[in-house]
Amino acid sequence: MAYLLALDQGTSSSRSILFDHLGNLVASAQQEFTQYFPLTGWVEHDAMEIWQSQLATIHQVLKQSHIKAQDIAAIGITNQRETTVVWHRKTGLPICRAIVWQDRRTAAWCEELKQQGYGKTIQEKTGLLLDPYFSASKIAWILRHVPEARTLADRGELAFGTVDSWLAYQLSGQTRHVTDVTNASRTMLWNIHTQQWDTELLDLFDIPRQLLPEVHPSSHDFGVSHLFGSAIPIAGIAGDQQSALFGQACFHSGMAKNTYGTGCFSLLQTGAFCSQSQHGLISTTACQTNQHPQYALEGSVFIGGAVVQWLRDQLQLAPSAQRIAALASSVSDSDGVIFVPAFAGLGAPYWDANARGAIFGLHRGSTAAHIARAAIEAIAFQTAELLLAMQKDSPVPIVELRVDGGAASNDALLQFQADLLGIPVIRPKIIETTALGVAYLAGLQTGIYNSAEECAALWKEQARFLPQISQMQATSRLQAWKNAVNRLL
Repeated sequence: MAYLLALDQGTSSSRSILFDHLGNLVASAQQEFTQYFPLTGWVEHDAMEIWQSQLATIHQVLKQSHIKAQDIAAIGITNQRETTVVWHRKTGLPICRAIVWQDRRTAAWCEELKQQGYGKTIQEKTGLLLDPYFSASKIAWILRHVPEARTLADRGELAFGTVDSWLAYQLSGQTRHVTDVTNASRTMLWNIHTQQWDTELLDLFDIPRQLLPEVHPSSHDFGVSHLFGSAIPIAGIAGDQQSALFGQACFHSGMAKNTYGTGCFSLLQTGAFCSQSQHGLISTTACQTNQHPQYALEGSVFIGGAVVQWLRDQLQLAPSAQRIAALASSVSDSDGVIFVPAFAGLGAPYWDANARGAIFGLHRGSTAAHIARAAIEAIAFQTAELLLAMQKDSPVPIVELRVDGGAASNDALLQFQADLLGIPVIRPKIIETTALGVAYLAGLQTGIYNSAEECAALWKEQARFLPQISQMQATSRLQAWKNAVNRLL
Protein backbone atom coordinates (compact mmCIF):
# COMPACT_ATOMS: atom_id res chain seq x y z
CA MET A 1 0.00 0.00 0.00
CA ALA A 2 1.25 3.48 -0.87
CA TYR A 3 1.13 6.24 1.74
CA LEU A 4 1.21 10.02 1.48
CA LEU A 5 2.92 12.18 4.10
CA ALA A 6 1.43 15.65 4.58
CA LEU A 7 3.39 18.29 6.47
CA ASP A 8 0.96 20.84 7.91
CA GLN A 9 3.06 23.71 9.20
CA GLY A 10 0.77 26.14 11.03
CA THR A 11 1.06 29.37 12.96
CA SER A 12 1.27 27.79 16.40
CA SER A 13 2.33 24.19 15.71
CA SER A 14 3.90 21.84 13.19
CA ARG A 15 2.12 18.62 12.30
CA SER A 16 2.82 15.57 10.20
CA ILE A 17 -0.07 13.42 9.04
CA LEU A 18 0.19 10.13 7.20
CA PHE A 19 -2.67 9.13 4.88
CA ASP A 20 -3.30 5.94 2.96
CA HIS A 21 -4.36 6.04 -0.70
CA LEU A 22 -8.06 6.16 0.29
CA GLY A 23 -7.55 9.35 2.27
CA ASN A 24 -7.75 7.63 5.65
CA LEU A 25 -5.65 9.10 8.45
CA VAL A 26 -3.08 6.51 9.53
CA ALA A 27 -0.99 8.45 12.01
CA SER A 28 -0.35 12.02 13.12
CA ALA A 29 1.97 13.97 15.38
CA GLN A 30 1.97 17.60 16.48
CA GLN A 31 4.43 19.90 18.22
CA GLU A 32 3.92 23.50 19.29
CA PHE A 33 6.68 26.06 18.94
CA THR A 34 7.49 29.46 20.44
CA GLN A 35 5.56 32.62 19.61
CA TYR A 36 7.56 35.86 19.96
CA PHE A 37 5.92 39.25 20.56
CA PRO A 38 8.88 41.66 20.89
CA LEU A 39 6.83 44.84 20.45
CA THR A 40 3.15 45.75 20.22
CA GLY A 41 1.80 44.43 16.94
CA TRP A 42 4.96 42.41 16.19
CA VAL A 43 4.76 38.61 15.84
CA GLU A 44 7.82 36.47 15.08
CA HIS A 45 8.87 32.82 14.76
CA ASP A 46 12.24 31.11 14.86
CA ALA A 47 12.47 29.45 11.44
CA MET A 48 15.01 26.89 12.69
CA GLU A 49 12.62 25.93 15.51
CA ILE A 50 9.87 25.54 12.91
CA TRP A 51 12.08 23.17 10.90
CA GLN A 52 13.17 21.18 13.97
CA SER A 53 9.56 20.85 15.18
CA GLN A 54 8.44 19.72 11.73
CA LEU A 55 11.28 17.22 11.47
CA ALA A 56 10.47 15.84 14.93
CA THR A 57 6.84 15.20 13.97
CA ILE A 58 7.91 13.35 10.82
CA HIS A 59 10.05 10.98 12.89
CA GLN A 60 7.20 10.58 15.41
CA VAL A 61 4.75 9.61 12.65
CA LEU A 62 7.15 7.09 11.13
CA LYS A 63 7.79 5.53 14.54
CA GLN A 64 4.13 5.53 15.54
CA SER A 65 2.88 4.01 12.27
CA HIS A 66 5.75 1.54 11.72
CA ILE A 67 5.71 2.71 8.10
CA LYS A 68 9.08 2.83 6.38
CA ALA A 69 10.20 5.67 4.14
CA GLN A 70 10.20 3.43 1.06
CA ASP A 71 6.44 2.92 1.53
CA ILE A 72 5.75 6.67 1.30
CA ALA A 73 4.91 7.64 -2.27
CA ALA A 74 5.30 11.38 -1.77
CA ILE A 75 5.51 14.31 0.63
CA GLY A 76 3.16 17.28 0.45
CA ILE A 77 3.75 20.59 2.22
CA THR A 78 0.98 22.93 3.36
CA ASN A 79 1.80 25.97 5.40
CA GLN A 80 0.94 29.18 7.19
CA ARG A 81 1.00 31.71 4.37
CA GLU A 82 2.65 35.16 4.07
CA THR A 83 5.03 34.46 6.97
CA THR A 84 8.41 35.64 5.72
CA VAL A 85 11.72 33.80 6.06
CA VAL A 86 15.00 35.14 4.66
CA TRP A 87 18.09 32.95 4.88
CA HIS A 88 21.70 32.88 3.75
CA ARG A 89 22.25 30.59 0.76
CA LYS A 90 25.76 29.53 1.88
CA THR A 91 25.08 28.81 5.54
CA GLY A 92 21.43 27.82 5.18
CA LEU A 93 20.66 29.87 8.30
CA PRO A 94 17.96 32.55 8.67
CA ILE A 95 19.33 36.08 8.96
CA CYS A 96 16.62 37.03 11.48
CA ARG A 97 13.42 35.66 12.96
CA ALA A 98 10.57 35.00 10.56
CA ILE A 99 8.00 37.80 10.41
CA VAL A 100 4.57 36.19 10.87
CA TRP A 101 1.50 36.96 8.78
CA GLN A 102 -0.15 38.50 11.85
CA ASP A 103 2.66 41.04 12.26
CA ARG A 104 1.63 44.70 11.78
CA ARG A 105 4.99 46.51 11.99
CA THR A 106 4.72 47.80 8.41
CA ALA A 107 1.19 49.17 8.81
CA ALA A 108 2.22 52.84 8.70
CA TRP A 109 4.33 52.33 5.58
CA CYS A 110 1.49 50.45 3.85
CA GLU A 111 -0.81 53.35 4.71
CA GLU A 112 1.67 55.76 3.11
CA LEU A 113 1.71 53.67 -0.07
CA LYS A 114 -2.09 53.71 -0.11
CA GLN A 115 -2.08 57.50 0.19
CA GLN A 116 0.32 57.62 -2.75
CA GLY A 117 -2.20 55.72 -4.86
CA TYR A 118 -0.52 52.31 -5.14
CA GLY A 119 -3.46 50.34 -3.72
CA LYS A 120 -5.34 50.11 -7.01
CA THR A 121 -2.29 48.92 -8.97
CA ILE A 122 -1.51 46.26 -6.38
CA GLN A 123 -5.10 44.99 -6.31
CA GLU A 124 -5.33 44.85 -10.11
CA LYS A 125 -2.10 42.87 -10.41
CA THR A 126 -2.23 40.63 -7.36
CA GLY A 127 -5.90 40.50 -6.34
CA LEU A 128 -4.80 41.63 -2.86
CA LEU A 129 -5.40 44.74 -0.82
CA LEU A 130 -2.36 46.78 0.19
CA ASP A 131 -1.87 45.50 3.73
CA PRO A 132 0.99 44.47 6.05
CA TYR A 133 -0.64 41.01 6.18
CA PHE A 134 1.12 40.03 2.94
CA SER A 135 4.83 39.28 2.49
CA ALA A 136 6.11 42.17 0.35
CA SER A 137 6.37 44.83 3.05
CA LYS A 138 7.83 42.27 5.47
CA ILE A 139 10.64 41.42 3.02
CA ALA A 140 11.30 45.12 2.48
CA TRP A 141 11.46 45.69 6.26
CA ILE A 142 14.06 42.93 6.64
CA LEU A 143 16.18 44.34 3.82
CA ARG A 144 16.05 47.80 5.43
CA HIS A 145 16.59 46.88 9.07
CA VAL A 146 18.70 43.70 9.32
CA PRO A 147 22.43 44.54 9.15
CA GLU A 148 24.01 43.73 5.75
CA ALA A 149 20.73 42.26 4.44
CA ARG A 150 20.48 44.72 1.55
CA THR A 151 24.09 44.18 0.46
CA LEU A 152 23.82 40.38 0.65
CA ALA A 153 20.50 40.38 -1.20
CA ASP A 154 21.86 42.52 -4.02
CA ARG A 155 24.76 40.08 -4.37
CA GLY A 156 22.32 37.16 -4.65
CA GLU A 157 23.49 35.58 -1.40
CA LEU A 158 20.08 35.55 0.32
CA ALA A 159 16.89 33.61 -0.33
CA PHE A 160 13.34 34.59 0.59
CA GLY A 161 10.58 32.10 1.06
CA THR A 162 7.26 31.58 2.72
CA VAL A 163 7.34 28.60 5.10
CA ASP A 164 6.72 26.07 2.31
CA SER A 165 9.90 27.24 0.56
CA TRP A 166 11.86 27.02 3.79
CA LEU A 167 10.70 23.44 4.45
CA ALA A 168 11.29 22.33 0.85
CA TYR A 169 14.78 23.81 1.05
CA GLN A 170 15.54 21.85 4.21
CA LEU A 171 13.88 18.62 3.04
CA SER A 172 15.80 18.66 -0.24
CA GLY A 173 19.13 18.93 1.54
CA GLN A 174 19.26 22.69 0.93
CA THR A 175 19.24 22.21 -2.86
CA ARG A 176 15.81 23.49 -3.95
CA HIS A 177 14.47 27.05 -3.66
CA VAL A 178 10.86 26.62 -4.79
CA THR A 179 7.25 27.52 -4.06
CA ASP A 180 3.85 27.04 -5.67
CA VAL A 181 1.41 29.49 -7.23
CA THR A 182 -0.86 29.66 -4.17
CA ASN A 183 1.93 30.80 -1.86
CA ALA A 184 3.41 33.11 -4.50
CA SER A 185 0.01 34.76 -4.84
CA ARG A 186 0.14 35.78 -1.16
CA THR A 187 3.39 37.75 -1.38
CA MET A 188 1.88 40.86 -3.07
CA LEU A 189 4.64 40.47 -5.67
CA TRP A 190 3.07 37.82 -7.94
CA ASN A 191 0.88 38.88 -10.85
CA ILE A 192 -1.99 36.40 -10.75
CA HIS A 193 -2.98 37.20 -14.34
CA THR A 194 0.41 36.89 -16.06
CA GLN A 195 1.56 34.18 -13.60
CA GLN A 196 4.92 35.90 -13.06
CA TRP A 197 6.83 37.89 -10.46
CA ASP A 198 5.86 41.44 -11.30
CA THR A 199 8.73 43.79 -12.15
CA GLU A 200 6.79 46.94 -11.26
CA LEU A 201 5.95 45.63 -7.80
CA LEU A 202 9.50 44.41 -7.19
CA ASP A 203 10.68 47.93 -7.99
CA LEU A 204 8.03 49.49 -5.74
CA PHE A 205 9.14 47.43 -2.73
CA ASP A 206 12.82 47.51 -3.79
CA ILE A 207 13.16 43.72 -3.73
CA PRO A 208 15.77 42.03 -5.99
CA ARG A 209 14.37 39.27 -8.18
CA GLN A 210 17.23 36.88 -7.29
CA LEU A 211 15.87 36.76 -3.74
CA LEU A 212 12.70 34.95 -4.92
CA PRO A 213 11.99 31.22 -5.40
CA GLU A 214 11.01 29.33 -8.55
CA VAL A 215 7.20 29.09 -8.88
CA HIS A 216 5.37 25.94 -10.04
CA PRO A 217 1.84 24.48 -10.05
CA SER A 218 0.70 23.08 -6.69
CA SER A 219 1.02 19.50 -7.95
CA HIS A 220 4.59 19.29 -9.26
CA ASP A 221 8.05 17.78 -8.85
CA PHE A 222 9.53 20.04 -6.16
CA GLY A 223 12.56 17.85 -5.49
CA VAL A 224 13.43 14.76 -3.47
CA SER A 225 14.14 14.25 0.21
CA HIS A 226 16.84 11.76 1.26
CA LEU A 227 16.60 12.49 4.99
CA PHE A 228 14.62 9.42 6.06
CA GLY A 229 16.52 6.46 4.67
CA SER A 230 14.88 6.36 1.26
CA ALA A 231 14.25 8.88 -1.51
CA ILE A 232 10.78 10.49 -1.16
CA PRO A 233 9.51 12.92 -3.82
CA ILE A 234 8.25 16.32 -2.66
CA ALA A 235 5.26 16.38 -4.99
CA GLY A 236 2.73 18.86 -3.62
CA ILE A 237 2.86 22.35 -2.12
CA ALA A 238 -0.06 24.65 -1.30
CA GLY A 239 -0.82 27.42 1.15
CA ASP A 240 -2.97 26.09 3.97
CA GLN A 241 -6.24 27.71 2.93
CA GLN A 242 -6.03 26.76 -0.73
CA SER A 243 -5.03 23.26 0.34
CA ALA A 244 -8.11 23.06 2.57
CA LEU A 245 -10.29 24.17 -0.36
CA PHE A 246 -8.80 21.31 -2.39
CA GLY A 247 -9.13 18.84 0.48
CA GLN A 248 -12.82 19.78 0.82
CA ALA A 249 -13.24 18.85 -2.86
CA CYS A 250 -14.48 22.36 -3.67
CA PHE A 251 -13.52 22.02 -7.32
CA HIS A 252 -16.50 23.80 -8.90
CA SER A 253 -17.54 27.47 -8.93
CA GLY A 254 -19.79 28.42 -6.01
CA MET A 255 -18.39 25.82 -3.58
CA ALA A 256 -17.12 27.35 -0.34
CA LYS A 257 -15.20 26.28 2.76
CA ASN A 258 -14.16 27.86 6.04
CA THR A 259 -11.18 26.80 8.11
CA TYR A 260 -11.30 27.48 11.84
CA GLY A 261 -7.63 27.72 12.76
CA THR A 262 -5.51 30.36 14.46
CA GLY A 263 -7.34 32.68 12.10
CA CYS A 264 -10.46 31.90 10.08
CA PHE A 265 -10.31 31.76 6.33
CA SER A 266 -13.23 31.45 3.94
CA LEU A 267 -12.60 30.60 0.30
CA LEU A 268 -15.08 30.48 -2.57
CA GLN A 269 -14.00 28.61 -5.68
CA THR A 270 -14.43 30.72 -8.84
CA GLY A 271 -12.64 28.42 -11.32
CA ALA A 272 -10.93 30.02 -14.31
CA PHE A 273 -12.68 33.34 -13.60
CA CYS A 274 -10.79 35.82 -11.42
CA SER A 275 -13.51 37.76 -9.60
CA GLN A 276 -12.68 41.15 -8.09
CA SER A 277 -14.63 41.75 -4.91
CA GLN A 278 -16.72 44.86 -4.31
CA HIS A 279 -17.15 44.00 -0.64
CA GLY A 280 -13.72 43.88 0.96
CA LEU A 281 -12.61 40.39 -0.09
CA ILE A 282 -9.49 39.50 -2.03
CA SER A 283 -8.88 37.49 -5.18
CA THR A 284 -6.34 34.72 -4.86
CA THR A 285 -4.92 31.79 -6.78
CA ALA A 286 -6.45 28.38 -6.02
CA CYS A 287 -4.50 25.13 -6.29
CA GLN A 288 -3.30 24.28 -9.78
CA THR A 289 -2.68 20.74 -11.00
CA ASN A 290 -1.41 21.98 -14.36
CA GLN A 291 -0.48 25.26 -16.05
CA HIS A 292 -4.08 26.54 -16.21
CA PRO A 293 -4.79 29.18 -13.51
CA GLN A 294 -7.57 28.63 -10.98
CA TYR A 295 -8.94 31.35 -8.72
CA ALA A 296 -10.90 31.90 -5.52
CA LEU A 297 -12.39 34.72 -3.49
CA GLU A 298 -11.06 34.82 0.05
CA GLY A 299 -11.91 36.51 3.30
CA SER A 300 -9.46 36.44 6.20
CA VAL A 301 -10.10 36.72 9.93
CA PHE A 302 -6.81 37.37 11.70
CA ILE A 303 -7.86 36.11 15.14
CA GLY A 304 -10.09 33.04 15.15
CA GLY A 305 -9.09 30.11 17.34
CA ALA A 306 -6.25 32.28 18.65
CA VAL A 307 -8.80 34.07 20.85
CA VAL A 308 -9.27 30.78 22.74
CA GLN A 309 -5.49 30.46 23.05
CA TRP A 310 -5.44 34.01 24.48
CA LEU A 311 -8.11 33.14 27.06
CA ARG A 312 -6.07 30.08 28.01
CA ASP A 313 -2.58 31.61 28.12
CA GLN A 314 -3.00 35.31 28.89
CA LEU A 315 -6.19 35.39 31.00
CA GLN A 316 -5.73 31.79 32.23
CA LEU A 317 -9.48 31.21 32.29
CA ALA A 318 -8.91 27.48 31.87
CA PRO A 319 -5.92 25.14 31.31
CA SER A 320 -6.97 23.92 27.85
CA ALA A 321 -8.97 24.91 24.80
CA GLN A 322 -11.38 22.05 25.53
CA ARG A 323 -12.06 23.42 29.03
CA ILE A 324 -12.70 26.89 27.60
CA ALA A 325 -15.18 25.41 25.11
CA ALA A 326 -16.90 23.62 27.99
CA LEU A 327 -16.96 26.87 30.00
CA ALA A 328 -18.59 28.65 27.04
CA SER A 329 -21.19 25.90 26.72
CA SER A 330 -22.11 26.17 30.41
CA VAL A 331 -24.23 29.26 29.63
CA SER A 332 -26.99 29.49 27.04
CA ASP A 333 -25.79 32.82 25.62
CA SER A 334 -23.24 35.59 26.24
CA ASP A 335 -25.79 37.70 28.18
CA GLY A 336 -25.13 40.73 26.01
CA VAL A 337 -21.32 40.47 26.04
CA ILE A 338 -19.69 40.97 22.62
CA PHE A 339 -15.99 40.24 22.18
CA VAL A 340 -14.21 41.75 19.15
CA PRO A 341 -10.77 40.06 19.16
CA ALA A 342 -8.92 42.54 16.95
CA PHE A 343 -5.54 41.77 18.55
CA ALA A 344 -3.78 42.04 15.17
CA GLY A 345 -6.13 44.51 13.50
CA LEU A 346 -9.22 43.55 11.55
CA GLY A 347 -9.09 41.64 8.27
CA ALA A 348 -11.89 41.33 5.74
CA PRO A 349 -14.14 43.12 5.14
CA TYR A 350 -12.77 46.02 7.26
CA TRP A 351 -9.00 45.89 6.64
CA ASP A 352 -8.07 48.11 9.57
CA ALA A 353 -4.50 47.34 10.63
CA ASN A 354 -4.73 49.69 13.62
CA ALA A 355 -7.87 48.25 15.23
CA ARG A 356 -7.39 46.59 18.62
CA GLY A 357 -9.52 44.17 20.58
CA ALA A 358 -12.35 45.14 22.91
CA ILE A 359 -15.10 43.54 24.98
CA PHE A 360 -18.47 45.30 25.05
CA GLY A 361 -21.59 44.84 27.17
CA LEU A 362 -19.96 43.86 30.46
CA HIS A 363 -22.08 44.26 33.60
CA ARG A 364 -21.99 43.12 37.23
CA GLY A 365 -23.55 39.80 36.29
CA SER A 366 -20.98 39.00 33.59
CA THR A 367 -18.89 35.92 34.31
CA ALA A 368 -15.87 34.15 32.82
CA ALA A 369 -18.35 31.81 31.10
CA HIS A 370 -20.04 34.75 29.35
CA ILE A 371 -16.68 36.05 28.13
CA ALA A 372 -15.72 32.58 26.90
CA ARG A 373 -19.09 32.28 25.14
CA ALA A 374 -18.63 35.71 23.53
CA ALA A 375 -15.17 34.66 22.33
CA ILE A 376 -16.54 31.53 20.63
CA GLU A 377 -19.40 33.54 19.11
CA ALA A 378 -16.88 36.09 17.80
CA ILE A 379 -15.35 33.37 15.63
CA ALA A 380 -18.77 32.72 14.05
CA PHE A 381 -19.64 36.41 13.70
CA GLN A 382 -16.41 37.18 11.85
CA THR A 383 -16.87 34.18 9.55
CA ALA A 384 -20.48 35.14 8.85
CA GLU A 385 -19.36 38.56 7.65
CA LEU A 386 -16.98 36.89 5.19
CA LEU A 387 -19.61 34.54 3.76
CA LEU A 388 -22.26 37.23 3.48
CA ALA A 389 -19.77 39.38 1.53
CA MET A 390 -19.02 36.40 -0.71
CA GLN A 391 -22.70 35.88 -1.40
CA LYS A 392 -22.89 39.48 -2.63
CA ASP A 393 -19.85 39.05 -4.88
CA SER A 394 -20.61 35.58 -6.24
CA PRO A 395 -22.63 35.14 -9.45
CA VAL A 396 -23.45 31.64 -8.18
CA PRO A 397 -25.45 31.25 -4.93
CA ILE A 398 -23.63 29.62 -2.00
CA VAL A 399 -25.89 26.79 -0.86
CA GLU A 400 -23.69 25.24 1.83
CA LEU A 401 -20.48 25.81 3.78
CA ARG A 402 -17.95 23.03 4.26
CA VAL A 403 -15.84 23.47 7.40
CA ASP A 404 -12.58 22.18 8.83
CA GLY A 405 -9.83 23.08 11.27
CA GLY A 406 -9.48 22.45 14.99
CA ALA A 407 -12.55 24.40 16.14
CA ALA A 408 -14.76 22.61 13.60
CA SER A 409 -15.11 19.87 16.22
CA ASN A 410 -17.14 22.32 18.34
CA ASP A 411 -20.81 21.55 17.63
CA ALA A 412 -22.07 24.68 19.39
CA LEU A 413 -19.87 26.89 17.21
CA LEU A 414 -21.05 25.22 13.99
CA GLN A 415 -24.71 25.43 15.02
CA PHE A 416 -24.34 29.14 15.76
CA GLN A 417 -22.57 29.53 12.39
CA ALA A 418 -25.47 27.89 10.55
CA ASP A 419 -27.94 30.09 12.46
CA LEU A 420 -26.15 33.27 11.39
CA LEU A 421 -25.70 32.25 7.74
CA GLY A 422 -29.05 30.60 7.11
CA ILE A 423 -27.44 27.76 5.11
CA PRO A 424 -26.27 24.25 6.04
CA VAL A 425 -22.82 23.99 7.61
CA ILE A 426 -21.22 20.63 6.84
CA ARG A 427 -18.36 18.93 8.67
CA PRO A 428 -16.60 16.14 6.77
CA LYS A 429 -15.54 12.83 8.28
CA ILE A 430 -11.93 13.93 8.02
CA ILE A 431 -11.57 17.51 9.28
CA GLU A 432 -7.83 17.47 8.57
CA THR A 433 -8.67 18.72 5.11
CA THR A 434 -5.73 21.13 4.96
CA ALA A 435 -3.32 18.22 5.19
CA LEU A 436 -5.55 16.01 3.06
CA GLY A 437 -5.61 18.58 0.24
CA VAL A 438 -1.85 18.64 -0.16
CA ALA A 439 -1.74 14.84 0.15
CA TYR A 440 -4.14 14.70 -2.81
CA LEU A 441 -1.93 17.13 -4.75
CA ALA A 442 1.16 15.00 -4.07
CA GLY A 443 -0.79 11.87 -4.98
CA LEU A 444 -1.91 13.36 -8.29
CA GLN A 445 1.69 14.19 -9.22
CA THR A 446 2.93 10.69 -8.39
CA GLY A 447 0.05 8.76 -9.99
CA ILE A 448 -1.70 7.61 -6.81
CA TYR A 449 -4.78 9.45 -8.15
CA ASN A 450 -5.68 9.92 -11.80
CA SER A 451 -7.92 12.97 -11.45
CA ALA A 452 -9.38 15.51 -9.04
CA GLU A 453 -12.74 13.76 -9.45
CA GLU A 454 -11.19 10.61 -7.99
CA CYS A 455 -10.18 12.67 -4.94
CA ALA A 456 -13.67 14.22 -4.71
CA ALA A 457 -15.21 10.75 -4.52
CA LEU A 458 -13.29 10.15 -1.28
CA TRP A 459 -14.90 13.16 0.50
CA LYS A 460 -17.56 12.08 3.02
CA GLU A 461 -19.94 14.08 5.22
CA GLN A 462 -19.85 13.50 8.98
CA ALA A 463 -22.36 16.04 10.34
CA ARG A 464 -24.74 18.67 8.98
CA PHE A 465 -25.90 21.71 10.98
CA LEU A 466 -29.10 23.40 9.82
CA PRO A 467 -30.32 26.90 10.79
CA GLN A 468 -32.56 26.87 13.86
CA ILE A 469 -33.43 30.58 14.17
CA SER A 470 -35.29 32.92 11.86
CA GLN A 471 -33.58 35.23 9.39
CA MET A 472 -34.87 38.17 11.45
CA GLN A 473 -33.20 36.83 14.59
CA ALA A 474 -29.95 36.20 12.70
CA THR A 475 -30.00 39.72 11.27
CA SER A 476 -30.54 41.15 14.76
CA ARG A 477 -27.58 39.23 16.19
CA LEU A 478 -25.34 40.28 13.31
CA GLN A 479 -26.38 43.91 13.68
CA ALA A 480 -25.40 43.88 17.36
CA TRP A 481 -22.00 42.51 16.33
CA LYS A 482 -21.56 45.17 13.62
CA ASN A 483 -22.51 47.90 16.10
CA ALA A 484 -19.75 46.70 18.42
CA VAL A 485 -17.20 46.65 15.59
CA ASN A 486 -18.19 50.15 14.51
CA ARG A 487 -17.76 51.42 18.08
CA LEU A 488 -14.29 49.88 18.17
CA LEU A 489 -13.34 51.44 14.82
